[in-house]
Parts: sequence; C-alpha cells; structure tokens
Amino acid sequence: MLQAIGLTSAPRRDRPPVLHDLTLEARPGAVTALLGPRGSGKSTALRLMLELEPGRGITYFRGRPLHRIAHPAREVGVLLGDVPGHPSRTARGQLRMLCAATGAPASRAEGLLRAVGLTGLEHCRIGTLPLGADRFLGLASALSGDPHTLLLDEPGAGLSASEGAALHELLRRHAVGGGTVLYTTQDPKDAARNADRIVALEGGRLLADQDAEEFARTRLRPRVIVTSPHAARLASAVAQEARAARRAVEVVVEAGNGLSVYGSDCAAIGDTAFRHGVPIHRLADEGSGGVVAAGRGGGKGRQGRVSVVEEPGKAKERAGASPDRAGISPDADRFPGNAGREAVLPLRRTLHKPLRSPLRPLRYEVHRLLSLPSTALVAAVVLLVSVMLALLLGRAGRAGLPAVLAGWPAISPLPPAALGAGLLGAFSFGEEYRYPALTAGRGTVPRRLGLLFAKLVVAATVALVLGVLVVGVDLQVLWLFYGADSIPVPDNWPVLFASWMGLVIGCAWAGVLGAGVFRAAAAGVAAVLAVPIAFVPLLQLLLTGPSVRSAAGIPARLRGFAGLQWSPAVDRWLAGALRVVGQPAGVALSLVLTGLLCAYAFTGLRRRARW
Repeated sequence: MLQAIGLTSAPRRDRPPVLHDLTLEARPGAVTALLGPRGSGKSTALRLMLELEPGRGITYFRGRPLHRIAHPAREVGVLLGDVPGHPSRTARGQLRMLCAATGAPASRAEGLLRAVGLTGLEHCRIGTLPLGADRFLGLASALSGDPHTLLLDEPGAGLSASEGAALHELLRRHAVGGGTVLYTTQDPKDAARNADRIVALEGGRLLADQDAEEFARTRLRPRVIVTSPHAARLASAVAQEARAARRAVEVVVEAGNGLSVYGSDCAAIGDTAFRHGVPIHRLADEGSGGVVAAGRGGGKGRQGRVSVVEEPGKAKERAGASPDRAGISPDADRFPGNAGREAVLPLRRTLHKPLRSPLRPLRYEVHRLLSLPSTALVAAVVLLVSVMLALLLGRAGRAGLPAVLAGWPAISPLPPAALGAGLLGAFSFGEEYRYPALTAGRGTVPRRLGLLFAKLVVAATVALVLGVLVVGVDLQVLWLFYGADSIPVPDNWPVLFASWMGLVIGCAWAGVLGAGVFRAAAAGVAAVLAVPIAFVPLLQLLLTGPSVRSAAGIPARLRGFAGLQWSPAVDRWLAGALRVVGQPAGVALSLVLTGLLCAYAFTGLRRRARW
C-alpha cells in the first residue's frame, strides 16, 4: 500500500506552493488515477513521494519511507517523463543494464520485452523508437526490478487509442497480480475507464477521492440532486420534457425521495417541478468541481457502473468487461512483437523471478560500457591515430622508441591512448548525470563506494586493454614498414611498460573522478588534460634545483624498518616503481587523483544520495 500524508511542496519566490496538504492512499490490487488539469500539482505530488523535491509530508511504501528502503528499485517502479536512457543505447541493452543494477538476471530483459510487446524492436536504439514503443519501454524499465508499486506520470500521453488500451491492460495485470499502481492523467474519461479509484486535484489541493464508480456518477458530468415527496412523478416529468426537447438527460431514482439528474441544471428542473405542481425539498447542483467532461463514464473490470446517455433513444450502457480484458493490444504494424504478448496471467506473475542478489554495480558498469557505440568508436579512433603518429615518428627517426610506440609527439600533451582512456572514463559518470538510467527518476546518481569501485575497475581494465593494443599494433606496423632492426628493445622495458600502464590507467581514473565530482563528462576530460598542461610544468619547476634529495635508498630502509628479508629482485622492482611514481607526470597524476578522490568523498558525504 502507498500512503502519502500531508504532501506540501516548498513555495518558490513568494508564490504559494504548487501542492498543498495532499493525503491519499493507493491500495494493492487496484489502479489509482491522480487526475487534474495541467498545473494542478500531479507531477509535483509524485516527485514529493519520491523525495525528489523539497517540501513537507511523508510517503510510506508498504509502511516504509523511500529513504529507509535498501533497494528502492525493487519496491517502486518509476516513469517520469521520457525513457531515462542514452539515445544510442538499444532497448535490449537498456533493460539488461537496468536488470544488472537491480540484481535481476539478464534473461529478465527478454521477458520484459515480450511482456510489453516490443519483441522485434529489441535492437532498435532508444532515440529512433516511435512514441508508443518509447512509452512501453519506459514501462518495462520501471518493471525491471519487479517492483510492488508503480508510479507513472502521464504514461498514456500521446498514445493512440489502441496503444493506450494496451498500456492500461498491462497496468491492470500488474494490479491483479497484487501490485499497486498510481498514475497521473488529465483526462477524466481515461481515469473513469481505467482506474479503480480516482484522486482529483485542482489548484494543488485535493478536490475528490472517490471510487471510479462514484466518480463517474457524480463528477464525470454535472449532477443535480433533487429531494421531493413525489420523486417518481417528478422523474417522469423531467424525462418526458427531455424527450420532447431532444435533450440528453438521465434521471436516476435514488433511495428514499431522492433523484439524481444528469445533463440538466437546477433552473430547468425547478421550472419543470413548478409546471407540474411537484413540491421540492432540496435542489442542488453538484459534481462539476473542475472535472467535468462529456462522454461515457463506463469502466472495465467493474459491474453496475452508472453510465451516461449520449443521445436520446440509446440504451444506457453498462461497463462489465471481465478483469483480464484479453485481446487488447497496440497496433501490430507499429509493434511487430505484439502477437506474442502474454495476456492471460497478471504481469507480476508472468515476469516474476527471484532476485538472487543485491545491486551488482560491476555487472551494471560492464553493460553500460558495452551497450554504447561510443566505446568502440573511441577505441577505433585511438588505434588509428596512434598508428599514423607511430609511422610518422618512426620515419623521422628523431623520437625515442617509447614515444614512437605510444604515438606521442612532443607537441601533444598526452598520447592518444591516454586521452581515449580519460574520455571513456569521463563518460562513465558524465552519461549517468546526462541520461540518468541508473536512478530512473529516483534522484541523483548514487555516490556509493561499490559503484565507484566498479567504475574504477572497469575504467582501469579498458585503459589497460587499450594501452596494450596500442603498443602491440604500433609495434607490428613499425615492423611491417621499417623492419625489425628499427625496433631495438631497451633494457629497462619493464619500467617503461609500467610507466605507460600507469599513465593510461591514471588518466582513465582522472576522467572518472572528475566527471563524478563535477557531474559532467567535459569536467572529466578537463581533469585529464590538467595533468600535463598545468601540474607537470609546475612540478618540474619545483623539483629542479640543488636542494632536491634522492629517494634511492627507500627499498633498503623499508626492509630494515619492517624487519623482513626479501630477495634483491624485490628491491629492484620497488626501486623501479618509485622511479615511475617519482616522475613529474606520475607525481602530478597522483596528486590530481588524490584531490579528486577526496572531493568525491566530501561531496558524497555532504549530499546523501537517494536511490
């Protein structure tokens, strides 16, 4: 059950709050519609429930507020606006990534695609999907964690009638399976047709909280309430005059001496009563309330709902479809996989699989990296540019072998491999903030140590592979063009290789941390370029001069301090590592990484992430 108590948005610039003191319930097994015109506070209500906006009030999801739920994606499925995914990512890649984030098996993505009718579109990119498919993909994203509660903001906006019917069929199946559904809409007929309970808002305040049957009877059209000791005679007179004037008026005899008249007003009914000499004890206009619309108020899945007469002579229509309402599906031409949509079992039962583990950031990060074409594109450009530069430097013969193999001319601040590793590292966090697929509308990207560790591990692995590929491909190309004699292997190649790996991995980490701190990929790239452009020249200036001391004896002193004995080979490796780190570029990169890591931890502690 969802319980929202006293939701009030924070006022802005001396203006009244958009939402004021909203209290509502959405029960499991039912679909609840939050109805109101544009600007009535519907979206603000959802964002307050999800703790995305400042304000007062609290929302309980099965007795717990969102910030007390360990894995909110398993409790609440959210769709606010467009699908939260990179336009270049495929529908299948998007769902596999979200399943990894919630700990669900990757096979769940295939089940979600089948359930929402997107079979055949799994390899289409999000940016090229039609509007209907985009909305169904958003629903599949919300269902990726098998949540109990669905919060959807205008899920049927822009859909055709058949697509909207299919979407509401999926919501109904989720509710039949025991879930809670709360969605917003501006259309009273849509709410009356598809919801079990309707909460109407106007001007940020609660206008009505009714069962859909009562809403259709009292608020879908204006109602005039009449009390008379001769209610039956008055009802006959009103109906007779309406038929004579060819007006769509419906008269319902209530218990006792009451009448409910739809399609008329107090003045007309009063005149009719006066002409026929019928006394009236009560005559009141009720039910317009800002939620008035012509049309049918019938709904599906409920018997006995009062309907609206559209034309004289037509029989009153009662909604009485069976709860499963099978056979409703979007246009098959637009969604090739709709023929295989499962429409018998409730959605939660169809897709339910036990989530075997908590959030899996490492698997999520791998799916995020591999689901974008930019990863392969950056790697291909790095290899191509490195080969071209290696050929040019090798032909000139003036550059040293390390610079030739790295494709690093003297005029460039960094070699292409380091720049590419830094760019891919910057994308790892920058894309999270630009396209927040991980949070799906539940707040900022979570600043968790597990997620940071996963991003650093994946970025280091990619940088390592990229660095080895660049050296290996450049070596083969140089051998092919200039022969083996032009490639003498230096004696200190292990130290050179370690320096090369440290450079590319350090640049990748600088990109990750820079984008994570400043929430933009451009900031991550700037952090990478700041090392050779700003910090290395400064350190070279500080480290030159007669006062600089040598650290050559550190391995021996460390062995004596620790009281351990190790072979001379360990001393050589330690000395080599110190020489690598002791270079100006190594010191600058270490300082930058340390500063960014501290800044990341500081900002993460100050602003507690919500997910």
